[in-house]
Amino acid sequence: MKTMFQSIAALAAATMVAGAAWAGPAEDVARMQQGWEQAKYQTPADRQEAEFQRLQAESEGLAARNPGNAEVLIWYAIVESTYAGAKGGIGALKYVKNARKSLEQALAINPNALAGSAYTSLGSLYYQVPGWPIGFGDKAKADEYLKKGLAVNPDGIDPNYFYGDFLFRKGDAAGAERYLRKALQAPDRPGRKLADEGRRGEIRQLLNQIAEGKK
Repeated sequence: MKTMFQSIAALAAATMVAGAAWAGPAEDVARMQQGWEQAKYQTPADRQEAEFQRLQAESEGLAARNPGNAEVLIWYAIVESTYAGAKGGIGALKYVKNARKSLEQALAINPNALAGSAYTSLGSLYYQVPGWPIGFGDKAKADEYLKKGLAVNPDGIDPNYFYGDFLFRKGDAAGAERYLRKALQAPDRPGRKLADEGRRGEIRQLLNQIAEGKK
């Protein structure tokens, strides 16, 4: 089950820090974002679970302090779901379930927060989490939410990457390649150099798998 969660990222990590209404939440969002990027792309694989566990505990406190802030809830969900991916096993399910709840709360507050990242993150959960009776995975819902994320941010690196990955897992290599190549052409995000480089590496890896399948 560990591999089923490994690319959850919403998430992806996948977002730009938007301006928050006051300094506290903005600083909390930046703290979670930077911690996620360092844990995801600069921490050795054998230490990632412990690092994400620490970050998850810290982010839980930040989310409790900002229950009505969509940006904070999105990043808390991203941290929690990535920790689930590093942890793996049945024990990880409670973290992805809580991440789903946080993302739904974020959508109720502001569906366009962080360029629609709650939609993309929810979509990625729905196609990577196992379906019933183990989990809540649902490919139809994944398609719905991923498309909503693309509607908000059609040129973004993460919406295109996750939809490409979704199509690849469904067996649509041609469609996957189209979205992945668009993701590679996405503009750099201010202050997100580490995340952009890491994501592009994942995109190229997936494109290489598609190329190998054509041989």
